[in-house]
Amino acid sequence: MEYFPIVNEEGEVTGRASRKECHSGTFWLHPVVHLHVLNSQGELYLQKRSMNKDIQPGKWDTAVGGHVDYGESIEEALRREAHEELSIKVFTPMLMLKYKYTSELESELVHSFYTVFDGEPVPDGKEISEGRFWAIPEIFYNLGKGIFTPNFEMEFQRIINEKLLPV
Repeated sequence: MEYFPIVNEEGEVTGRASRKECHSGTFWLHPVVHLHVLNSQGELYLQKRSMNKDIQPGKWDTAVGGHVDYGESIEEALRREAHEELSIKVFTPMLMLKYKYTSELESELVHSFYTVFDGEPVPDGKEISEGRFWAIPEIFYNLGKGIFTPNFEMEFQRIINEKLLPV
């Protein structure tokens, strides 16, 4: 069984719960990591979530996203997820945001990073059905059309408005 840490809004661990408990409307705050992958041309890599995902299947989303396991640090989770999802092993993460996100099923403490990577990410094929680099204007053109996850749209607009990405 997979367990997540339960945290307060400062990120301090106050307990643990199973994935099922965290995603069943308890709204127990648990940490997640996001990694926005830019190339040197200023394009943003996005992943298309597998149709097997329990949340937002088939939608385009942040390049890397995942839960922090109980007993794991934020950086350990970020590096594990980048390797598992896109086979990216060597990168320099830059923290952009830390915020609380609540959906209809759960509450997450999101730790959002970016990195510049000019290699070719390799989607895992299980959690991600495909992936590619998108030009920033192409992302703007497709906002609100139902192809991106709501969390990606909200976070993307915030990081662009606050000029947190080097584009």
